[in-house]
Amino acid sequence: MRRLLYASSGLVFLAGFQLFILTEQTDKYFAWTIAPAITAAFLGAAYWASVAVELIAARERLWANARIAVPAVWLFTTLTLIVTLLHLDKFHFNSTFPIAQFAAWFWLAIYAGVPIAMLVAFAAQQRIRGGDPPRESPFPIWLRAIFLIQGAVMLIVGAALFASPASTISIWPWTLTILTGRAIGAWLLAVGVAAFHAIFENDLVRIRPLAGGFVVIAVLEIVALLRYPAVVNWTLPQSWIYLIFLVSVLIVGVFPLLGRRKQSAAV
Repeated sequence: MRRLLYASSGLVFLAGFQLFILTEQTDKYFAWTIAPAITAAFLGAAYWASVAVELIAARERLWANARIAVPAVWLFTTLTLIVTLLHLDKFHFNSTFPIAQFAAWFWLAIYAGVPIAMLVAFAAQQRIRGGDPPRESPFPIWLRAIFLIQGAVMLIVGAALFASPASTISIWPWTLTILTGRAIGAWLLAVGVAAFHAIFENDLVRIRPLAGGFVVIAVLEIVALLRYPAVVNWTLPQSWIYLIFLVSVLIVGVFPLLGRRKQSAAV
């Protein structure tokens, strides 16, 4: 599982670079063309947040402190495979740009293989003897409540975008296509599951990988808004709700990391 998480972190770093740095050139360098550019930046931020989740989890010594990364990663890769198969005609399999064509076929291979590899690694991990250590730092009530609200919102919005994008993409702060609506929906569903998983773990130490990912995604999504403010319809209430939601994600991400640092200093 550790090796798979390290390998996955490298792959999502590349995807994040293509989307967050080469944001306006997805027609030449990515598996499918994404417009407007803020959508590519959004997805790139999510991929780079996944880098933090997987790297932190891979470096943990105990399975209990790393497993929060696994169900969310498996769900995201599985849902993204479904999105890909539903929209094969949108991918650059026959692009005149060699990098884009390679990216499309590589994308399909990765998302066809990673979900299976995750299941195999998870099964092997579960066969290892041992139990969970006692919880070191249970959640304060307010943190549990915020995770509950965030998880519910992400699951509801994510399910709507994934299952019925044509009728729900208008709820987003900027214009989405059917494909990008489903792609964002896959991310929201995976992160929403991770939020509820965090409530189940109920330990600031055990959710450290997710906390790192929350900090990265909140900061980078705010940067994306600053890069493309004109694309967002700020007259809509959902645009401001989205910004407030990002701030809440940053808060619940920072808190476990600061708590872990204080605990280490005390020891």
